[in-house]
Amino acid sequence: MIILFYCFLIINTLGFLVTAYDKYLAKAQKRRIPEKTLLSFVAFGGTVGAGIAMLLFRHKTSKRTYLLKFWVIVVIQIVLLYAYYYFGLKSK
Repeated sequence: MIILFYCFLIINTLGFLVTAYDKYLAKAQKRRIPEKTLLSFVAFGGTVGAGIAMLLFRHKTSKRTYLLKFWVIVVIQIVLLYAYYYFGLKSK
């Protein structure tokens, strides 16, 4: 279980850093990180890190299509966690 904790810590840190770096690139008017890459970090568990970076740096908070995709991923993660705990614990 401790390994899983460190994996999520690393992916959330990376999600935070990638989102923050994309904000830096946006301000510097340089080539940006694709949304697909940013959302991949969210989908693989970096939801908290990317979400904090979005709020802290006000990045992608006004882009509706990105926010919709972000929140769809969050809802899917919540449903999957609920299903895992609900059905996983009942079978034991």
